[in-house]
Amino acid sequence: MKQRERRPGQKKTSGPAGESRRDDRAGRAPKPVARPAATRDTVRESATPAAVLRPLMTRSGDRPAERVPVILESLGAGDFHLIDSGDGQKLEQYGPYRIIRPEAQALWRPSLAPQIWEKVDAVFTGDTDEEGTGRWRFPREALGETWPLNLLGVDFLGRFTSFRHVGVFPEQIVHWSWMKEAVEKAGRPLKVLNLFGYTGVASLVAAAAGAEVTHVDASKKAIGWARENQALGRMEKLPIRWICEDAMKFILREERRGSQYDIILTDPPKFGRGPNGEVWHLFEHLPLMLDVCREILGPRAVGLVLTAYSIRASFYSIHELMRETMRGAGGAVESGELVIREAGLDGKTPGRALSTSLFSRWVPQ
Repeated sequence: MKQRERRPGQKKTSGPAGESRRDDRAGRAPKPVARPAATRDTVRESATPAAVLRPLMTRSGDRPAERVPVILESLGAGDFHLIDSGDGQKLEQYGPYRIIRPEAQALWRPSLAPQIWEKVDAVFTGDTDEEGTGRWRFPREALGETWPLNLLGVDFLGRFTSFRHVGVFPEQIVHWSWMKEAVEKAGRPLKVLNLFGYTGVASLVAAAAGAEVTHVDASKKAIGWARENQALGRMEKLPIRWICEDAMKFILREERRGSQYDIILTDPPKFGRGPNGEVWHLFEHLPLMLDVCREILGPRAVGLVLTAYSIRASFYSIHELMRETMRGAGGAVESGELVIREAGLDGKTPGRALSTSLFSRWVPQ
């Protein structure tokens, strides 16, 4: 799968423990960009030697039912859609701007004519590796660092970061729509925990739907960006706790406190280093993270969602881990891939599907 996009940030020093989303570091784009931007690769939460913090629970009972493979597809929403892709790039619409960014999984040829690809507002160039920095080129006119966007009724700021990301990962729209519907239909205030929450779009969607939200990210820049987004939408009064902390440390403390949540979203990085030299490896530490997440799910929990980027693995690896973690909990585990389908210039003409990440989701029925 492609390497997951990262967030605002500094260096490759975060992991679930740091924003790399994965991510939460801040990179600075060249002029005309004015301020440092968070990148999903830099604003990761600080890594934690999670495997030694407590042993895994011994689970018993039947594993949940399974639904595989599940492909969750987005044709776009609000101010975003994927116009075209090919030759290792993607052509996207973000509000008023047409943008070109690298996309290693676009192995085919573009469908649209070269003239259309030439009429863009911003192109990411330079180092296109997920761990490196690059710069934006503005063919028509110099653009400011930020611009307003809207998804699922929530206003937020797009931002040209030096890690090629723009402050939102639109493939997550399918999870956010599912969460929004679950919150609105619950008939009670649901408690949502958003781990590695990045710029807060998911947290704002959940809170606007009526949830009480706890947003956790180890990057101060990412938290600051999320607060900017909250202010932009005049949503300051919504019940959101913004927590700048290592994700693993936070959930272990919540477990000791007996805290419980109805929905948990977790989007950890593949690898990260924390500020004190802690190291996070997805394959080593993910089992414990999910194990702790299960312990803090409430008795009437609605779902546990895991997204994985930038890993060389089948979705079956996280699918079977989720089923083992949720032994005895009933319900079902559905796993597969998140994809974005090309929507053409008008945003309504379906084209090819671009795979973005793996996911696994436990639901009570």
